[in-house]
Amino acid sequence: MTNIHDIAKLAGVSVSTVSRVLNNYKYVSEEKRLKVKQIIKELNYTPNNNAIDLIRGETKRIGVIIPYNNNQAFDQMLHGILNKSSELDFSVTVLPSKYNKKRELEYLAMLKSKQLDALIITSKANHWDKIIPFTQYGTIISCEYTEREEIGCAYVDRFASYLEVFQMLKQKGHQRIAFTTARGNESISTKQTINAYQNVIGEMYQKFHIGNCFCLEDGYKAAEILLNQKNRPTAIYANGDEVAGGIFQYCQYNKLQIPEEVAIVGQENQPIGEVLGITTVNHRLSALGAQAFELAVNRTLDKIEIPYEIIQRSST
Repeated sequence: MTNIHDIAKLAGVSVSTVSRVLNNYKYVSEEKRLKVKQIIKELNYTPNNNAIDLIRGETKRIGVIIPYNNNQAFDQMLHGILNKSSELDFSVTVLPSKYNKKRELEYLAMLKSKQLDALIITSKANHWDKIIPFTQYGTIISCEYTEREEIGCAYVDRFASYLEVFQMLKQKGHQRIAFTTARGNESISTKQTINAYQNVIGEMYQKFHIGNCFCLEDGYKAAEILLNQKNRPTAIYANGDEVAGGIFQYCQYNKLQIPEEVAIVGQENQPIGEVLGITTVNHRLSALGAQAFELAVNRTLDKIEIPYEIIQRSST
């Protein structure tokens, strides 16, 4: 099998000169560059990209730890990341974790083995103390806010958005407000939603909180539980527009008037929410993903906030 030494011998140049040609480095005479390229073509030589990466000191590859690939929020972040990667001519390695701590650490070790230039964490299972040691091998960017100075982040102030939604619903006259979440109470977003609820509404959240909601069917089931209570809620804040769509579907099937009997708010400005006229909190996650990718490529540890917006529609 042809190797870089064979090419150097046939071209009458040093191995380092062949390496410079393969890596498109300057400071190689045009005569030598053409000679090396001619030999490469004649021998039908394909360079070892891993070896080239090691010589160059970078892979032009960014890893993205993502818990699920069928979740509208993470899909939007990934969409922004992939768009920006194409624009900046970098490749992306998607690393599904399912919130498995051991798997996350294995992905982080890819920085140490120089398989990745940087790593974006959309959401994590491990504590930062487990993650920080890997920053010595490459840049790590979070899609959630962190005060840790070793980690850069692009983030949305979700707590502020949750507060604003509950305040908006309360100002519209709602006292019994329910909400849904995805993960359990170990999730940062779930903790922030509960905290915001307590700040605005009070302590009745345990009665009006349904977890493990990810899709249309989950929303339907959540509505079935919430809206069959004796003192049922008059408003429901769903953790996604698909979940909100399931709640909407249940209300229509059971002839509950929206928003007169039940107001509905979703999240992430999905097409289903726009079609059904569901008020939504747009956390602009595609823009967040794009910003996180720029931080990773530039290897900067800035903390950049992406502003959210509440889009009012007929469901409230």
